[in-house]
Amino acid sequence: MSADHDEQPGGRRPATAPPTGHVAAGWGELLGREHLGAAVVLAGGVLAGAINIYLAASLLPTAVAELGGASFYAWNMTVYLVAMVIATMLTARSLSTWGNVGSYLAGFATFTVGSLACAVSPAMAVLLVSRGVQGLGAGLLSGLGFAVIRSALPSRLWTRGTALMSAMYGVGNFAGPALGGLFAQFGAWRPAFAAMAVIGVGCGAIVPRALPRDGRGERGAPGAVPVASLVLVTAAAGAVSVAAVVAGTPAKAAVLALALLFAGGFVVHERRSGRRVFPEATYRRGSSLKWAYLTIGVLTFGVAVESFLPLFGQRLAGLPPLVAGFFAAAVSLGWSTTQIGSSSVTGRRAVRRLRVLGPVLLAAGLLVQGLVQRADTPGWLVLVWVPVLFAAGAGIGLAYPHLSVAVMTSTRDPEEGGRAAAAIATVTSLSIAFGTAVAGILVNLGGASMLDSARYVLFGFAAVCATGALTARAAGRTDRAQP
Repeated sequence: MSADHDEQPGGRRPATAPPTGHVAAGWGELLGREHLGAAVVLAGGVLAGAINIYLAASLLPTAVAELGGASFYAWNMTVYLVAMVIATMLTARSLSTWGNVGSYLAGFATFTVGSLACAVSPAMAVLLVSRGVQGLGAGLLSGLGFAVIRSALPSRLWTRGTALMSAMYGVGNFAGPALGGLFAQFGAWRPAFAAMAVIGVGCGAIVPRALPRDGRGERGAPGAVPVASLVLVTAAAGAVSVAAVVAGTPAKAAVLALALLFAGGFVVHERRSGRRVFPEATYRRGSSLKWAYLTIGVLTFGVAVESFLPLFGQRLAGLPPLVAGFFAAAVSLGWSTTQIGSSSVTGRRAVRRLRVLGPVLLAAGLLVQGLVQRADTPGWLVLVWVPVLFAAGAGIGLAYPHLSVAVMTSTRDPEEGGRAAAAIATVTSLSIAFGTAVAGILVNLGGASMLDSARYVLFGFAAVCATGALTARAAGRTDRAQP
């Protein structure tokens, strides 16, 4: 990794790695006057998308009571997540076409239009389409955050900026259900979507002043759209989302197997094609990039367990829905808060250790949580859940920002670097969707026993997340082998 540099003429910063072994720039600099606007735009875009993943889940019972269409209930999440995945893969194309400012304005505009359309939807079918539009805007904003940070902030702030953005996923997982529940309490599901539109307009208004104007000429001509890759990964994302809503374990497993088949076809095509979603280095022998992506995927796969923790809290411990929801949010809380300290670590050896420790801690937390599950759980044992789940989430916070920076600094080519960074959001969105589907299958395996269901989910996820330690070690070995 190379040393940090000052800005080059024209306001552009070189796409170099943050230096190792030196004191990182502090939060005060990131949130100071010079960089506050950029930090708000980058983090606000990711937060808008993260909140709306779960916001609708709290609002839908109220919306269905007014609009009808209960049979399409689960598709609101499916349409939104698939649209997000598609849009994250178009981030590089958007930047090549419109540059930083134009792409962000397009993202916030699409998100705002989708939110307003949700707020005025006269029927469930219209709401579904509107959620798709909203998801396209949210996905583009999520991808842009990781791609634009390379030019919006100096390299010494990349770790802090990445930590701030990735923390927004955790904050969104916490705030989405809480805000949705608050609006639903008063039967005001339409104003909730209107409030999201207001946030989109507010963030969009500061974009021209907050971000550097990096135009098409500086990023090169727009490349061809990787249509085949988009079709394959969209099919995989769609199948994963369908697996989460179809009835019966055999049907879920069959659809999930189809999703894996599409994902395998995507990888095979990407390796051979000149039109890719992921940068070429991902598929190069000896590259650490694929291992970094896999580790990010494993970490965010583990976040999906939150979707079912409220169910376990209600059925096994008799917790009220609101209380059970806050218990489940301990994972996101651990993810968000731990990054504050984790992002201060800069030594190369220490960073590698955190990348490995993160998946280990996540897996250990889920394992312990599975071991302490009981039917008719006593109150004192319920209190143990909070620090255990917090520790599991802390594992994500320890590793995620450093893995993200490793991806962003994997190449000196600005266009390839932007593609590599944008793919972080693609991996994150797809892994959460995949994890939710897998969790649904494991819950069904428990049959009538909620205790068995909880253990299947928690032990199964612990086993998957533990593999992240192996992929993180592989990334470290290839890092050392590279010049």
